[in-house]
Amino acid sequence: MKYALLLMGNVADAECGADEGPDPSEFMAFDEEINAAGIVVGGFSLEGPDTGVRVSTQFAETVVTSGPFAEGGDFVGGSYIIEVAGIDEAIAWAEKSPASTLGHIEIRPLADY
Repeated sequence: MKYALLLMGNVADAECGADEGPDPSEFMAFDEEINAAGIVVGGFSLEGPDTGVRVSTQFAETVVTSGPFAEGGDFVGGSYIIEVAGIDEAIAWAEKSPASTLGHIEIRPLADY
């Protein structure tokens, strides 16, 4: 089954992206480990939430709003799309990620359309 591991942060967290968080080498080591396991089928890394825009069209009027957008300041910093046997294996990989010590990781099954 395919799952998205959404690496979540919060703009109000003083450690988010700061020196107090996990060392970048920890993220690189995790990236190497999960890729070497052969379960990664996709993913992405995003720029900070203040760099995005939201577009909505209502009543034929387009509104563009600058980020961040999520209530409470939560944002997606990146993701891994993995293919594993089930949710327990997806959770085990999320627990290994340094992102789980800094923010949190939301795990969502991919819809099979």
